[in-house]
Amino acid sequence: MNLHEYQSKEILKSFGVAIQEGIMAETVNDALEAAKRLQEETGTGWFVVKAQIHAGGRGKGIIKETGSHGVVLAKGLDKVEDTVKGILGGTLVTKQTGEKGKKVNKVLIAQDVYYPGDSEPAEFYMSVLLNRETGRNIIMYSPEGGMDIETVAEKTPELIFKEEVDPKVGLQAFQARRVAFNLGLSGKAFKEMTKFVFALYKAYMGTDSSMFEINPVLKTSDDRVIAVDAKVNLDNNALYRHKDYAALRDISEEDPTEVEAKKYDLNYVKLDGNVGCMVNGAGLAMATMDIIKLYGGDPANFLDVGGAANAERVEQAFRIITQDPNVKAILVNIFGGIVRGDLVAKGVVEAYKNLGDIDIPIVVRLQGTNAIEGRKIIDESGLKVFSAETLEDAARKVTEVMA
Repeated sequence: MNLHEYQSKEILKSFGVAIQEGIMAETVNDALEAAKRLQEETGTGWFVVKAQIHAGGRGKGIIKETGSHGVVLAKGLDKVEDTVKGILGGTLVTKQTGEKGKKVNKVLIAQDVYYPGDSEPAEFYMSVLLNRETGRNIIMYSPEGGMDIETVAEKTPELIFKEEVDPKVGLQAFQARRVAFNLGLSGKAFKEMTKFVFALYKAYMGTDSSMFEINPVLKTSDDRVIAVDAKVNLDNNALYRHKDYAALRDISEEDPTEVEAKKYDLNYVKLDGNVGCMVNGAGLAMATMDIIKLYGGDPANFLDVGGAANAERVEQAFRIITQDPNVKAILVNIFGGIVRGDLVAKGVVEAYKNLGDIDIPIVVRLQGTNAIEGRKIIDESGLKVFSAETLEDAARKVTEVMA
């Protein structure tokens, strides 16, 4: 589950990670009040207004309606209102959102932390994630902060460092010191960075997250080390242990169809193709998508109805798939283990009749328990539904019926 920057920073702060202070606002008036409060609490005179959407590249992104960037520095309290009006309620387009963009419903009013001092500010990149090959956590970091880490990896891979942490012993002091050393720090900044690394790793472990990304981590002009931005991805499988974090979910940032699918325990991911897929089992779904491509089709979605594919779930799956106007045909691929093929076939026929307005061809491939009986139900239904015995046959048929 993805979090907004302001939510991520609140979690980091609760684990002792030093952050750029800020206050979330959903209206212009709230933003003004937030700026005044922030000025009183931190003494900041300038304010960074940040669009809050689930996408990276906000600083370089553009608001369609106003031409403003997604992250803008307001140089004074009197500049906050106009700056917020240029962002809030607009559609922000970044590399990650595509041309469609995302509507900005919230902004973060943050303190200016790039103030003058005894030394030059420095930006670093840091993330914590799991290395699935070794079963260890990795702290990945670079002195090239503020840039896309993919660009750094491509052009200057020698500037990306990794610190693997053995989960049996946890993060060691010498590892935190090595991070600070590789980032070229000394004195107070060196000590601050080691504290930052320990607190960040503690937050990662304590939240059962799948990824923490801080870009940039800032060494200020007075040698403090703080998180200026934060991207946190929580592990959905661990949310039952963190009810307070589960409540942070913002469904307005998610695909509405995927949100609806979750209500019925359907695993659905929208794609850009023309063949709707309804399958039981994630592995079988991936194989189905591959063979559709092999025979010239293009999957429009990933949809796993799970092992309990009863008539109601099948109908809801059809309803969700047919909401996509790009779908020109549907391939149903069910292996009957726990679920019976004849029950799935009845569910398909009932769904077709109940929805009433399905005018696209459906190919159903059934194997396993009562598959023969299921195919017979399909063939005798009199509907625009075609049965197939093998996966190759189903993929071939679904591309033919679209022609």
